[in-house]
Amino acid sequence: MKQLKLLVSFVMAFFFMVVPMSGTTNAATKNMYVHFINVGQGDSIYIKAPNGEDILIDGGNKDGSDVVAYLKKQKVKDIEFMIATHPDADHIGGLDEVLKAFPVKNVYAPKVSHTSQAYKDFLTAVKNKKLTIKTAKADVTLPIKGVTAKFVGPVKSYSKSELNDWSAVLKITYGKKSFLFTGDAEAKAEADMVKAKKDLRADVLKVGHHGAKTSTSTTFLKAVKPTYAVISVGKNNSYGHPTSEVLNRLKSYKVNIFRTDKQGTIIATTNGTTLSFNVKPLK
Repeated sequence: MKQLKLLVSFVMAFFFMVVPMSGTTNAATKNMYVHFINVGQGDSIYIKAPNGEDILIDGGNKDGSDVVAYLKKQKVKDIEFMIATHPDADHIGGLDEVLKAFPVKNVYAPKVSHTSQAYKDFLTAVKNKKLTIKTAKADVTLPIKGVTAKFVGPVKSYSKSELNDWSAVLKITYGKKSFLFTGDAEAKAEADMVKAKKDLRADVLKVGHHGAKTSTSTTFLKAVKPTYAVISVGKNNSYGHPTSEVLNRLKSYKVNIFRTDKQGTIIATTNGTTLSFNVKPLK
């Protein structure tokens, strides 16, 4: 009888030791998904955070139906955080459509205005949802469960003619893996972030301004030290993006490159420890 009691005690003790541990393991292996949506010559990034929150950075060009359709396909019901990196039409053009299609809880944008129709449509859609735009600037954090999400730019104000440098630059870290989303930030804004000693180190870099030669400077690349770079760009665009200068810069730092014009939508998956993509990097 004594032996039986001892055995039962041992089994119970073992059970209570194992159950919390397995629960912790399951919690730690939730995935975060980052979708670099193929919207042609523009930007739109959808992030499914490990605890279920939905984040959208930019909405592609004026007709946002492609982004709305993509989000519906991903079974998105609402958006906790919408970020308009800057007023250019190829970034915010489709956000008014997204605002009409989904409940949105928070909208962030840098404190710079524009007279374009795309920007006016965005503001009207935000107003119709009775939302207030929160300022996206360095050191502002987003309260997303399970990850650290913090703006590292813009670190200062620029002139209205330098819209790209106003770009909201967001860094998201999940466990040991991190992503840097740069909008269209150019060399001046990049240098200012480096000078301000912002934590720019990231495993995945969303290349600034679709691979234009005025972004992704050597100084910036040295600070970010990415393993992977994603270029959101349209096929045969009239700007010559991505430029050979940027591609060569990335290659010189042995960065693995993905491109939406050649590979379609790029999806990164991470559990905070490992990182994988739906396609292989380009050769």
